[in-house]
Amino acid sequence: MRLAKVVGNVVSTIKEEGYTGYKLMLVQYLEPDSTPTGPRMIAFDCADAGIGDIVLVNIDGGAGNMLLDDDHVIVDLVICGLVDSYTAFGEETIIHY
Repeated sequence: MRLAKVVGNVVSTIKEEGYTGYKLMLVQYLEPDSTPTGPRMIAFDCADAGIGDIVLVNIDGGAGNMLLDDDHVIVDLVICGLVDSYTAFGEETIIHY
């Protein structure tokens, strides 16, 4: 799992039938000091996240299928939790929503 920030949502009027009913969000990984890193990516949302939320992203496709309870959906990233706080390098970061 990795920390990420939700930076947008994805709207698709036409998509693969198997994706109907799933919310897709745009996320970017975070370094422990909250610095964004790497490219922005699309993730399935299982935690009802919103733009600006700090989330846990599961990066294992097999676990993603388990979280979505669907063996037929091809998934790489899944938002599996909202983060309230975390500690890195002895310093606690509290997220205020």
